[in-house]
Amino acid sequence: MRPAIFSLQGITSTGGGGTRFWGFFPRVHSRYAGSLPCCSECLSPGQEIPSKMVDEEAKSLPMELSEKGGVENNGFVQNEAFDDKETDTSSQEEMPKTCIIGVNPEATEEPALEPYAGMPKEVLLKFSSQARYRVTREILFWLIIAAAVMLVCATIAIIALSPKCLDWWQASPIYQIYPRSFKDSDMDGNGDLKGIQEKLDHIVNLNIKTVWITSFYKSPLKDLGYGAEDFYDIDPMFGSMSDFENLLAAVHDRGLKVIMDLIPNHTSDKHRWFQLSRNRTGKYTDYYIWQDCVQAGAVIAVPNNWVSVYGNSSWQFDDVRKQCYFHQFGKEQPDLNFRNLAVQQEIHDIIKFWLGKGVDGFSFVAVKFLLEATHLRNEPQVNKSQNSESITAYSELYHDYTTTQVGMHDIIRSFRQTMDQYSSEPGRYRFMGSDGDEKEDIGATMMYYGTTFVQEADFPFNFYLINMKNLSGNSIFEAVNLWMKNMPKGKWPNWAVGSPNTARISSRFGKKYVSVINMLLLTLPGTPITYYGEEIGMENIASGNVTFPEKSPMQWDGQVNAGFTEGTSSWLPVNPDYQSVNVEVQMTWSNSTLSLYRELTLLRNNELPIHRGWMCYIWNDSNVFVYVRELDGLDRVFMMVLNFGQESTIDLKGIVPSLPSVATIRLSTNFSNTGKAVNTNTIKTEAGEGLVLEYKTGKPVHTMEAFQDNCFVAEKACYSSAFNLLYVNC
Repeated sequence: MRPAIFSLQGITSTGGGGTRFWGFFPRVHSRYAGSLPCCSECLSPGQEIPSKMVDEEAKSLPMELSEKGGVENNGFVQNEAFDDKETDTSSQEEMPKTCIIGVNPEATEEPALEPYAGMPKEVLLKFSSQARYRVTREILFWLIIAAAVMLVCATIAIIALSPKCLDWWQASPIYQIYPRSFKDSDMDGNGDLKGIQEKLDHIVNLNIKTVWITSFYKSPLKDLGYGAEDFYDIDPMFGSMSDFENLLAAVHDRGLKVIMDLIPNHTSDKHRWFQLSRNRTGKYTDYYIWQDCVQAGAVIAVPNNWVSVYGNSSWQFDDVRKQCYFHQFGKEQPDLNFRNLAVQQEIHDIIKFWLGKGVDGFSFVAVKFLLEATHLRNEPQVNKSQNSESITAYSELYHDYTTTQVGMHDIIRSFRQTMDQYSSEPGRYRFMGSDGDEKEDIGATMMYYGTTFVQEADFPFNFYLINMKNLSGNSIFEAVNLWMKNMPKGKWPNWAVGSPNTARISSRFGKKYVSVINMLLLTLPGTPITYYGEEIGMENIASGNVTFPEKSPMQWDGQVNAGFTEGTSSWLPVNPDYQSVNVEVQMTWSNSTLSLYRELTLLRNNELPIHRGWMCYIWNDSNVFVYVRELDGLDRVFMMVLNFGQESTIDLKGIVPSLPSVATIRLSTNFSNTGKAVNTNTIKTEAGEGLVLEYKTGKPVHTMEAFQDNCFVAEKACYSSAFNLLYVNC
């Protein structure tokens, strides 16, 4: 074993009394032989001393110092007993001398320390201050900052360039329900709110997310409930407020939305307001439109020639107030006086009440009747030569003074402002629809969209397809083109082919055209509106004794009363065809009207060009209407070839030379044709047949100069295949 190496350090001081030797202080290094201080008089340079001698020397030092009068200092500090004079700062200390005994020079250098896992803070700081680590750290820091800045900039750019997302009332079709005829839950023969709740899964299966329930306010049910006796309550026929709240919760639990009707123009004559008004009670005195009139026996001298929508004079004498009140509809439905600000506030309070309940939107009904001219002049006759005393029909007058008066749109805008107060939460936008002047000037209808700066309805309901007298490719084109050409820029279209006040499709045009009309409805741009039962092709009741043939009970299955009620009878007869035309049986048929409807809603929901792309008319004649749906940046195009007449063959490639020679049938009213290829120069369709063709092209129709006037887009968007996202600046 290698002997231990040690060193001795001698310390002396020189003062006035001579030189004093303080002693030797040994230092032994256990890790390695190091530099050992020693006295040159005691050891020779390089001399190695065995460890035994080290121990003996170390033990003898204190004794020798004691004998020589030295002072032992074990603490390596100056002894307090030392004379200050002897340690005067003016004295000259001799620096200790060092000699190295038996030391390998390489062994005296400490090995280089490297970073290691679990190093203490002191070691970590030693290395972190070195240039190679500090520079690396700074580079990483600035790279992270740069990446964060780039990420923020990219996010801002994506938000700025992204198109507006479609809202819920744009993204989904709307399913309109007449509640009395949808489903009876209590066996009284009348549909109700609980019945609607029971059948919500049917609406979900249709891939529809918006339910429109027509009027269910407490009412004497004159005019089918459109004259409310109480705007704050549910008619007992349909259930209770608790039933409505449960229905609303169930609808929202399924991710659906609810729209309800609001008829602000008039009330029932049973309404509390009217009873107070006819008795001239306080502020209610002028809640309705009252005018003096003279009754002489059975004859009443009315203020003017105004006629109600249902015919005959729109003035009715009241025996209590001894005046005439004005009614645009039935005499049981007196018009409110909207020139009275208190009346307007009442309607705002009603809106707030139902929105507070959680309703997602309103359809405002009969709003063009809100104001009448105060001068009460006679309205112009359509036939000026007609005897004025014989005028009894609404159609015999121009209604210049009783509809769409100045100030009416201001009232509608105020409704919009109240609804906007409830639209601030994300995903809780409150929809507002209104009826328009569909039988009058198209420009008057478009005014319900509002202006660029002031919004009114999200859209006025479009009944032009409903009001068509004859069905053909040309008539369909004219109805679609009329709306699209007149719709204000940036607004959203909508389409309806049925309603509670119109004969069903199959009864108007024939069963064979039901599916092709549904195909039109669900592939046009905008929001489609389906009246309950049209998804299975229901018909009007044929009985001549039925007043409302288009409101027959929904046909759910082939059981008694078509599954509408478990009671003995229903409020209207069930159509005799319910054994084959019902939901249950059509769910099992791949080629049924219901199956096609579901496939079309899926196509609309899943394909960008169909639910927000361009629409361009390609061709129309007496038989067919052809149009395409395209999206900028996407080479996939859908072409609709719809036959509303007789068998037809058309050369579409001759009309659009850039079309590919072959296209694939994505969907057909005849399911056996789905997936087949067709030549675009000879496309044949049968009467009532509809095709959704799919093809790819690098030259979309909307970019062609020849079709510029035939192309429309509501919410413009462009597709980036590189990033798989939409942007607006194409």
